[in-house]
Amino acid sequence: MDIKHYMEQLGQQARAASRAMARADSATRNHALTLIADAIERDAAQLRAANQMDMDAAAANGLAPAMLDRLALSDKAIATMVEGLRQIVALPDPIGEISGMKFRPSGIQVGQMRVPLGVIGIIYESRPNVTVDAAGLCIKSGNATILRGGSEAIHCNRALAKLVKEGLQGAGLPADGVQVVDTTDRAAVGALITMPQYVDVIVPRGGKSLIARLMAEATVPMIKHLDGICHVYIDAQADIEKALKIGFNAKCHRYGTCNTMETLLVHRAVAATVLPQLAQLYATKQVELRADAEALAILQAANYPHLVAATEEDWATEYLAAILSVKIVGSIDEAMEHINHYSSKHTEAIITENYSDAMRFLREVDSSSVMVNASTRFADGFEYGLGAEIGISNDKLHARGPVGLEGLTSLKYVVFGHGEVRN
Repeated sequence: MDIKHYMEQLGQQARAASRAMARADSATRNHALTLIADAIERDAAQLRAANQMDMDAAAANGLAPAMLDRLALSDKAIATMVEGLRQIVALPDPIGEISGMKFRPSGIQVGQMRVPLGVIGIIYESRPNVTVDAAGLCIKSGNATILRGGSEAIHCNRALAKLVKEGLQGAGLPADGVQVVDTTDRAAVGALITMPQYVDVIVPRGGKSLIARLMAEATVPMIKHLDGICHVYIDAQADIEKALKIGFNAKCHRYGTCNTMETLLVHRAVAATVLPQLAQLYATKQVELRADAEALAILQAANYPHLVAATEEDWATEYLAAILSVKIVGSIDEAMEHINHYSSKHTEAIITENYSDAMRFLREVDSSSVMVNASTRFADGFEYGLGAEIGISNDKLHARGPVGLEGLTSLKYVVFGHGEVRN
């Protein structure tokens, strides 16, 4: 296969389809999403079979446990994909919405209209559910999309692509509105990210090495985050019961996600109380704790069995595994200084009953999601009420945090006049 020619063909088809996708009314786009959801429910058994082929090949190739977890497509995951599509159908259609209308002294009326971005290229690893989430959001927001999933999920992605095309055509939309790159050749990624004539924005969802490569090579703008080094800070005035629940959930609910806690910061005033109790919880999951000297002494006294002295590298590491960095701090200022230095600006949480500390944390921590008394695991579009999300952005321009429908649109100025001319 001539990869460059193949990808240019996909780009041309996507650009042509994007005009029809943008023209389609809300009822048509919602109908396509409903048909796709119905088809996924109907063909769940075939999807599981395709996924099992991918899982067998990935296990034989020695794929890491965290990646295998992302690749697996369970009955629950299929039901979640379907629910995500139905939630997107129920969301208000942002396209064509006009806001901020104001009369000017000249007589003209000026406002802004929300419009699709055009063609969105999405590059992701492992998770086949991203194929459906991304397709659904792009369809609803009137965009065409080119999806390049990981080679380890090729069989499942092909099966899902077939169902997406069936739904598009059933609703009278172009089948090329959503295209899945049907090659595992890595050169396809290089081509996709250097086609600004066809692709308006790239959304990468994957590991740090993938996104670092794209940042170095892409000529198409990106909506992205590099990694998820998320923190939970237990304040001096924390409710200990809340701290235990959140501290355990933020780390142990799932290890392989970008909103999983990787560093726990504990105020010195409560460390001797909360750390031994948290250690009992972490021991049930055999979590390795990499602790600074002060935390190490407390955890050794509590006879914690999976204990390592932290190094400088640990504070800047996204483990995606049953490993947690632990540091004791003397104040909220020290906690925020540590977070703003080492964080990837994804998600941070404070556990406190002190209103002033909570508000300071919200204002001064420079991350895309900042929480008070809640687990970092809530940082995704589904939990935020956005429906399925297309990714997380820790950039400050265009979109920040979970990227749902509005993140896949732009604003243009619209002007209504009554024959006015400028003097």
